[in-house]
Amino acid sequence: MVLVDGQGLPLGMHLSSASPSEGRLAEATVKARVTRRKPARIIADKGYDWRALWLRMRQLGIDLIVPHRKNTKNTYQDGRKLRRYRRRWIIERTNAWLFNFRRLTVRYERKVELFQAFVHMACSLIALRRF
Repeated sequence: MVLVDGQGLPLGMHLSSASPSEGRLAEATVKARVTRRKPARIIADKGYDWRALWLRMRQLGIDLIVPHRKNTKNTYQDGRKLRRYRRRWIIERTNAWLFNFRRLTVRYERKVELFQAFVHMACSLIALRRF
């Protein structure tokens, strides 16, 4: 999982196995950021729409912008906040930048530390290209 700013620069990332849901890893990703300031808002997809994550992000002072799933009964936001969801393409673009590195598309390393080092290297190269 990758945390990016408004321009698409990677600010933090968290590696985990494929089995836990994305919503459970969101808080660990926010804690793994490289900046001191926590983000004011997080834009995510419908996989992050669950009550415990809404409450936890509210406790951290982060505005969570997520479209609701069809089976959600309680809504936590109105349509005005969801207008910012249109900027989600920035996150998808950063993911595409990361997958331009051949070493990251297929995980060749058995150890997580090595793969994490390659992801950090890719994030630093993306940041250098943007500057």
